Amino acid sequence: QVQLVESGGGLVQTGGSLRLSCKVSGRTFSSYVMGWFRQAPPKEREFVGALTWSDSITYYADSVKGRFTISRDNAMNTVYLQMNSLKPEDTAVYYCAARRGWTTKLTAFTEYNYWGQGTQVTVSS
Repeated sequence: QVQLVESGGGLVQTGGSLRLSCKVSGRTFSSYVMGWFRQAPPKEREFVGALTWSDSITYYADSVKGRFTISRDNAMNTVYLQMNSLKPEDTAVYYCAARRGWTTKLTAFTEYNYWGQGTQVTVSS
């Protein structure tokens, strides 16, 4: 079993920055893909980005490319989502997710087996 715990959400002004953390525990996960998703009701859960744990290859949604960066710290078993130049439309609950092994459907939330509890990010205009 894999446990994911997010932290780092909050309220920030337009143009500001936040860094979300996702602490991973419970299993060895060198073959895992780590994803970040967000959801702003009534919208569906939306792909933000993903990282392959073994070689840190990253993928991003077009809406965040150039502004958000995903990284990992092996020693801390933690994945980060650095968010810069935040916009009001980035307001959502952000979720960390994990799946074992590669998938061609990285952007589909149904492909991920493990989820964190979510952390709220609010960007004020």
